[in-house]
Amino acid sequence: MSAFEKPQIIAHIQKGLNYTVFDCKWVPCSAKFVTMGNFARGTGVIQMYEIQHGDLKLLREIEKAKPIKCGTFGAASLQQRYLATGDFAGNLHIWNLESPEIPVYSVKGHKEIINTIDGVGGLGIGEGAPEIVTGSRDGTVKVWDPRQKDDPVANMEPVQGENKRDCWTVAFGNAYNQEERVVCAGYDNGDIKLFDLRNMSLRWETNIKNGVCSLEFDRKDISMNKLVATSLEGKFHVFDMRTQHPTKGFASVSEKAHKSTVWQVRHLPQNRELFLTAGGAGSLHLWKYEYPIQRSKKDSEGVEMGVAGSVSLLQNVTLSTQPISSLDWSPDKRGLCICSSFDQMVRVLIVTKLHKI
Repeated sequence: MSAFEKPQIIAHIQKGLNYTVFDCKWVPCSAKFVTMGNFARGTGVIQMYEIQHGDLKLLREIEKAKPIKCGTFGAASLQQRYLATGDFAGNLHIWNLESPEIPVYSVKGHKEIINTIDGVGGLGIGEGAPEIVTGSRDGTVKVWDPRQKDDPVANMEPVQGENKRDCWTVAFGNAYNQEERVVCAGYDNGDIKLFDLRNMSLRWETNIKNGVCSLEFDRKDISMNKLVATSLEGKFHVFDMRTQHPTKGFASVSEKAHKSTVWQVRHLPQNRELFLTAGGAGSLHLWKYEYPIQRSKKDSEGVEMGVAGSVSLLQNVTLSTQPISSLDWSPDKRGLCICSSFDQMVRVLIVTKLHKI
């Protein structure tokens, strides 16, 4: 691919904020996005911005008692577009952003900070009931049905006597029919655990030797295809999730992506073979996954095992001197992306020429 054909990552709009931003998410079916974080005075904040004439217009600012760590629209209907958030005190709230004074759903979900959240079954993505998954420093991963008050529908916690590990990242997947659904969770010690919500069992686990910062399936609403896991030491791993070997698990390829922590991974909604990784040194890398000629083979006993593909770097750019803390592709406009970083900046990016890949 020549330099002229390569995708370019362009910082379209940059805005400095007066608080620490932990997460940012596009509001579905709009040119709006929300940022979440905490003020220096210790309170939480949600801001909503709209892109207007090449600039950002602040539409709403909502201040809450506790700092807000993470958010998702994944369990909301396209009509309501409610935002689910996890905060530093372990609370899960669901907000109607049009009247955000009182949450439409509230539960003290965890004993400690909710580090990570994901949603499925909303926005027309994924079959089955709307559900939210939260992962916390208290070592538990819980699945919530917003239609059911107080108690989680699933609770994955360490067994008696097992050390509790800080859960840093969670992701839904395999939601291709009414029954099937999995949650993948990544922990500070490098553990990755795949929970089958249909059978309420641990389906697979592995360890990538460094803290798992971000996990994402290439699509939530298809039979499991690929899973990317990013880690503290600048590496990411791509697992082929189509074929599970009884002892070897899933085949994977790993890549040293950044000089420092890979904080985030996000797949392009319009092309699941492309994904962005965000680094601790303020850099973004755009990758392409190539499938092998055959995705499975038989081992010496004749049992099917997966074959990993390869990844190639399409483009990279350094946006900041501080870590990029969150990243989100627009579900509606290909190549439009937002990211936040610890220099208290939010950036709207345009990634060009993606349709040619």
